[in-house]
Amino acid sequence: MHKQLIRAGLAMIAALVLAIPVGAAGGPGGTKTHDHAGQKRMDQKVVRKLAGPIARARAATAKYATDLEAAEADGYRIITQMIPDMGYHFLNPAIGGFEIDEPQILVYVRDGNDWQLAALEWVFTEKPKRKPIPGATYGSFGAACHYDDGTFVFKKSESKCPARSPETGEAFVFWHPKLVTLHLWAWYPNPDGVFNGTNRWVRPFNDESL
Repeated sequence: MHKQLIRAGLAMIAALVLAIPVGAAGGPGGTKTHDHAGQKRMDQKVVRKLAGPIARARAATAKYATDLEAAEADGYRIITQMIPDMGYHFLNPAIGGFEIDEPQILVYVRDGNDWQLAALEWVFTEKPKRKPIPGATYGSFGAACHYDDGTFVFKKSESKCPARSPETGEAFVFWHPKLVTLHLWAWYPNPDGVFNGTNRWVRPFNDESL
């Protein structure tokens, strides 16, 4: 049954990638510090090459699909609140580099107390010379200070980070330089392609009061 569910989900995503010609570019709110590339039409050969990596990614993260507590128990911690048209980001600081079955970041959407895994994400300090996944496109995230509750502020250096979140007063956790981002919408369909940074179909989850 587990394998059948993976195959069914994979077929849906592969068909979506093939059918959608062009995605919307730009990050939430149009900010220049958080940009995401649009997804152009993919060649059928590339779509077929995606089948294996997406299947592996889904199999490796299936235990987290609707179980945020399992992800947190395995070391993922919140690093952003809800980013519009994207989700809440949870980072595992013990994971470095790129492995398709070990995403550095899990992106969730929330409906009340229910959490649904939507996308997987990897980050790089510079654009990889070779695409780690066939057809991959990249976005970017500006240098930022992150706080214990997932709030963050964009700052060009760690020395500029306030000791407490200006928004909530939570403690500073870490800073990172400007990053190259790679999203894979392996758990929620995206009309603009599996690599697009944002997803207009998760827009109903933008209201954090729900």
